[in-house]
Amino acid sequence: MLVSACLLGSRVRFDGRARTVADEIVERWRAEGRIVAHCPEVAGGLPVPRPPAEIEPGADARAVLEGRARILTPDGEDVTRHFVDGARAALAAATRNGARTALLKESSPSCGLHRVYDGTFTGATAPGPGVTALLLQDHGVAVFCESDLEAADARLRTPPAGPAIPDGPHAPPT
Repeated sequence: MLVSACLLGSRVRFDGRARTVADEIVERWRAEGRIVAHCPEVAGGLPVPRPPAEIEPGADARAVLEGRARILTPDGEDVTRHFVDGARAALAAATRNGARTALLKESSPSCGLHRVYDGTFTGATAPGPGVTALLLQDHGVAVFCESDLEAADARLRTPPAGPAIPDGPHAPPT
């Protein structure tokens, strides 16, 4: 289970804070050794603290990943490369650790699943995922936000789908 580091108590958010999720499900995952903590922004090279950043108005994560849109700070600094590099690092961490499920922080331009801030720096949001959530989904990782812990846990406990390989007299030749 790939989990946004801020949800686990790491002070990695842009404002130097965490958004810790204190829940028995997360504690069980910790005890079971299932958690791979990751902060895409930090992995992409951004410092803590840092200015907030949002996908430019009218654009979405797909446009960012395809190089057609940017992620900007309120002063107009283009931090797109850091967010894309961080998304790729998240995918690499998930792949390296066999994580097929992720729990990410809603509203973030990286980790948002259902909504992200809309690029106006007013606190308004727009529908759609962040760049990390989208890249993970594009590669078959089931992504959940912190309000969907039960669904994430159910997905985590579901065996991977795949063709059953028969054995016995009807097994394919080796």
